[in-house]
Amino acid sequence: MRSANWRRRSISSISGFQDICPSYTPASLRCARVELLALDFDGVIADSAPEAFVVALRTFCALHPKTTLSAGAEGLLPGNASPPLDAVVSNALYAPFLDSMPLGNRAEDYAVVLMAIEAGEPLDDQRAYDAYKAGLDPGGLRAFHRSFYATRAAMAEADPEAWQRLMTAYAGVPEWLRRRAGDAVLAIATAKDRRSVGRLLRAYGIDDLFPEDRVLDKETGVSKCAHLEHLHGRFGFALEAMTFVDDKVSHLEAVRTLGVRCALAGWGYNGRRESERARELGCLVLELDDAEALLFEDR
Repeated sequence: MRSANWRRRSISSISGFQDICPSYTPASLRCARVELLALDFDGVIADSAPEAFVVALRTFCALHPKTTLSAGAEGLLPGNASPPLDAVVSNALYAPFLDSMPLGNRAEDYAVVLMAIEAGEPLDDQRAYDAYKAGLDPGGLRAFHRSFYATRAAMAEADPEAWQRLMTAYAGVPEWLRRRAGDAVLAIATAKDRRSVGRLLRAYGIDDLFPEDRVLDKETGVSKCAHLEHLHGRFGFALEAMTFVDDKVSHLEAVRTLGVRCALAGWGYNGRRESERARELGCLVLELDDAEALLFEDR
């Protein structure tokens, strides 16, 4: 962790700061515990699990035509059109898929989850998950990774509105982000592509809160640490004055070593397993009804 002697540059010393963020002032940025708030997108702002499930299932069944999972995927597979949200969340495979989602980080991890479901292999914790994944064919996982994004693109192009309906915003999150837009610099650090994030931010009515240069995707860096370091270099805030919210404990575990305050989005598909581990690491654990107050330390 960085030394406490690592002091932040003053706002007035950041070249062109008012041109970059004209709505922020030194006074407004000092009024809260957090001066820069970076958020993951999927699982924090967007409930994207239904879309990920459909894309993963279609990709898996296309690559493994004889899979027994096809029998349980009725109504979710045909063509490129996106199925209705209620048909997705009521599918019998959705709950076990959701339960193991927090254990992975990349698209190919969805294949690991589906293989485990098909094999009846329990993935009770990170150790079990990592051991199961280590026994799988890396080439097959790479093929899944490539096909996953092609399948997602086809769904998005076939019916953009139906695709977007599979990724609703978490209740209340867009509202408190807008309330706090003058209290901190807001940014997104995501593995999702910037174009898809932009589409969804517009659908949620908060695209104006996140200028394109503050939406950091995999083109900016391959890790969340790289994203936070990029934001630190761009805006000049001390790392201790920055807060990062993610739904993956493994991401928080890495970012906290920078000295950034970290918080787990406890909503969505995270459960007791993830919350307990986040607390062990010294991270905040947020819920939808207390996220704003805890992040900004409202009294």
